[in-house]
Amino acid sequence: MKAALKQARPWLLAAGRRAARTFAQTFAAAMMTASGITDAPWRPALSAAALAAVLSLITALVGLPELNNPPG
Repeated sequence: MKAALKQARPWLLAAGRRAARTFAQTFAAAMMTASGITDAPWRPALSAAALAAVLSLITALVGLPELNNPPG
């Protein structure tokens, strides 16, 4: 089990970083639709950002260019 986790660690880190960046970018873009902080659509922005992060992780299953090899 430890060997499998050690082998998967680079992929997990790269996929996690990519998902975090995707979340932040989507959240920032969604928040820009408001004119002020009190008018900000917090729930829809968080929901859209979370969905984008999940989709990023699913896309990462195909492979990450940062690693130059597919997962597994």
